[in-house]
Amino acid sequence: MRTLAILGPTASGKSAVAMSLAERSGEPTEILSIDAMQIYRGMNIGTAKPTADERSRVPHHLIDLVEPSEEYT
Repeated sequence: MRTLAILGPTASGKSAVAMSLAERSGEPTEILSIDAMQIYRGMNIGTAKPTADERSRVPHHLIDLVEPSEEYT
C-alpha cells in the first residue's frame, strides 16, 4: 500500500490534485482530510469541502464528524 501526502497553503489546489490523482490511480484510493474546519458539520462555506459528487467518486474521511457546538481536539 502506498501513501501520498499532499501539503500546501490554504486554497493552493491540494484537493483538486488529490481528486485527480485518486481518479487516475487505477487502484482503490481514499482521501483523508486533515483540515481543522472540515471536521465540523454544517461549516461548508469557506471550508472548500468536497461536493457530494466528489465524495461519491472517491471515499473521503474525517469530514462532517462533529457538531460545531461539540468540544473536539
